[in-house]
Amino acid sequence: MSSRIPLPYAPRVLELFQNPQNLGRMEDATIAASAGSPACGDMIAFYLKIHESTDTITKSSFESYGCASNIAAASQLTIMIENKSLEDAWNITWADVSEALGGLPKVKTHCGSLAVGALRRALRAYYIEIKKFTPKWLPEDLTKDEKHALEEEALAQKLAKKYKLIDTSE
Repeated sequence: MSSRIPLPYAPRVLELFQNPQNLGRMEDATIAASAGSPACGDMIAFYLKIHESTDTITKSSFESYGCASNIAAASQLTIMIENKSLEDAWNITWADVSEALGGLPKVKTHCGSLAVGALRRALRAYYIEIKKFTPKWLPEDLTKDEKHALEEEALAQKLAKKYKLIDTSE
């Protein structure tokens, strides 16, 4: 008998977990970025097709390695950002994603933060690598969601080394 208690997932979370929207690698993406680590159990890669003259997201997709909340949050976020300006997409928060999903269990709110962190990495990379300038609305310092993604990745690396999941002989 399992000692695990099932998490109370909202119907929208279950719907997007079972039938994710915009799932898959986008070969012709303008920019892509990821957040998380398979070593910790959650990872999201975001792919964006951006209309260069209007700075609008015309298409988005994701790949996920993670739980139901991780998949649902990434899927929901791709729905929320499509046809949005990059600034409007940037301003979407993990709380907005959670609300659109009908809520996430408290132990899974990091999944919304991870999805937003991956999106923000992609948007920041677009301006740094492609546009070669930073718009006034893009903060110089990393946001809480971006920092959260870095913290999860650092923790995953630390745990992977501790439990010898990665080669540390270098």
